[in-house]
Amino acid sequence: MIFRTRVSGIFLAPNRSSKRPEKALIDHLLLLLKQSKSTRLVQQIHTQILIHSIPMPMPNYLLSKIIELKHFAYSALLFPQIPLNSYAFNVMIRGLATSWEKFDSALDLFAKMKNLGVKPDNFTYPFVSMSCGSLEALGIGKSVHCEVWKGGLLVDFHVANSLITMYARCGEMGFARKVFDEMTERDLVSWNSIISGYSRLGCAGEAVEMFGEMRERGMEPDEMTLVSVLAACGDLGDLGLGGLVEEHVVRTGMELNSYIGSALINMYGKCGELESARRVFDGMKKKEIVIWNSMITGYAQNGQSDETLSLFDAMKESGPEPNEITLIAVLSACASIGALDLGIWIDKYASDRGFHHNIYVGTALVDMYAKCGNLEYASRVFEDMPVRNEVSWNTMISAHAFNGRAEDALTLFQRMLDEKGLCPDDITFIGVLSACVHAGLVDEGRRLFDLMSSFFELTPKVEHYSCMVDLFSRAGRVYEAWDFIQKMPQKPDEILLGALLVACQKLKNIEIGERVSRLLLEMEPSNSGNYIISSKIYADVRRWEDCARMRTLMKQKGVTKTPGCSWIGMDGHLREFHAGDFLIEDAEEIHLVLDMLYDDITMEYGVDVDLSCDVHLNFPNHKPAVELPSPILSTM
Repeated sequence: MIFRTRVSGIFLAPNRSSKRPEKALIDHLLLLLKQSKSTRLVQQIHTQILIHSIPMPMPNYLLSKIIELKHFAYSALLFPQIPLNSYAFNVMIRGLATSWEKFDSALDLFAKMKNLGVKPDNFTYPFVSMSCGSLEALGIGKSVHCEVWKGGLLVDFHVANSLITMYARCGEMGFARKVFDEMTERDLVSWNSIISGYSRLGCAGEAVEMFGEMRERGMEPDEMTLVSVLAACGDLGDLGLGGLVEEHVVRTGMELNSYIGSALINMYGKCGELESARRVFDGMKKKEIVIWNSMITGYAQNGQSDETLSLFDAMKESGPEPNEITLIAVLSACASIGALDLGIWIDKYASDRGFHHNIYVGTALVDMYAKCGNLEYASRVFEDMPVRNEVSWNTMISAHAFNGRAEDALTLFQRMLDEKGLCPDDITFIGVLSACVHAGLVDEGRRLFDLMSSFFELTPKVEHYSCMVDLFSRAGRVYEAWDFIQKMPQKPDEILLGALLVACQKLKNIEIGERVSRLLLEMEPSNSGNYIISSKIYADVRRWEDCARMRTLMKQKGVTKTPGCSWIGMDGHLREFHAGDFLIEDAEEIHLVLDMLYDDITMEYGVDVDLSCDVHLNFPNHKPAVELPSPILSTM
């Protein structure tokens, strides 16, 4: 209010002279304009500029201040009213590209600038290149490159660096590298631009190579350099270089802010070094949302579901409010261990905050409900999604397929084909082929497999061959499955051979079973399942010596069977149980509940239940787990 009074007092006072405004008046006006922090005050100054007919360059400075305050309507109104010059065009193009991210409008104004004969300069091209990169307008970007080259502006760091970034965002690292290599001198931004471009496009090796060259030339990295290099280290699994980067941060006293802290956590998470990731996380004094998300995502991506959910609980209690990225990671953990109750809570949380409209959150919810066996909820979320991409469709198709609803999966696949702008990919075909496997649709599966290459121009991968082998195997056609394996253009993997070995066991086919077993034992000598299934195949045909040989070979190689485990949700927490684990909390109470369950089943069905099967919880004097009669199993 005091500042506004000063402006009014100065400019509403009687004009004692009819002469043009004095320099002192203009200088004072410029100072007031510089100090202005609101649009209303700028409007008052604008009024005085008009009253006193203050000439250029004052209107240019006024436009620059309005853009600084991010008032788009005001700046768009003022721009056509001031004399056209390169400064006005430059600040307006800059504002459109940076303040409002209206990249289309920035390029339109650039075209208008040239049409009016106003010559672009080194202040114009960086923001034009930024707009081209953001829109991935490679054609316009190349023409800008030509103009820059003809105008001799490549010697300007800002112009050349913006071209490198533009090409990188368009996925053209070859052109980006050409600009970089042709620079006679390079500053830190030049190196950061090329390293960041390689890192973002998944060219981690090249990013690390450029970082090494940068260090050899004596250039000291800054925060942006290290963040890009850490991302590359994570992609490469290069824990050694990643650790050296952290040492550099500590040695140079660089601030461990959210930007570099999250990069370190992400790198360690991708390298599977979760203890180091947690050390960085715990050492952060200020934990912003990006830090929590990095650590939670690291746990989730490494299959540490318990730790994911535990840290999420801590975040709800003392951290920032979870956002979409948080929910996606936690939903992944819920899907892995079947934590349906927490998944439902997240569904409601997302709905209350409008996150359901986020395509990634919606897809994660579909995946979680499907893996928890609740297809009704999965379908509800899928149908309510305002926008769906290929991943969304693939998730729902696979949900139907892996829950035994083959007809629904194939119907959904047809709906996907009818959608405009969507094309099935290799993941889609894994889903529909899996549906054929579960329903025993051999002919339909073969037709879809053939369509992959003949119509959709997709090259079948090992996973697709595995589905076909599984399809033939379940149909009892193991010889066709074996022939299919032999005709594969790729070497079969353990998943494909494992499916066939299980089929041979069910069909008691010793001929194909032995061939498959030999291959698997060479590929996975430490996998206990291969020995166990092979021994069962021999046992089924009463070849007891071979059966014993497999068990002996397993012991000689030091292979042990991995104990089974299960989870139970109770009072909002997950309890994990391992077969053969005697040190279990609340063992006595669990023992009593299992006894009650056994008694209830015995009374309800009036049968003497077979208690000879294996148990998951081994307690002293505890009755083994109950084996349900076959009529009950058929209805579950």
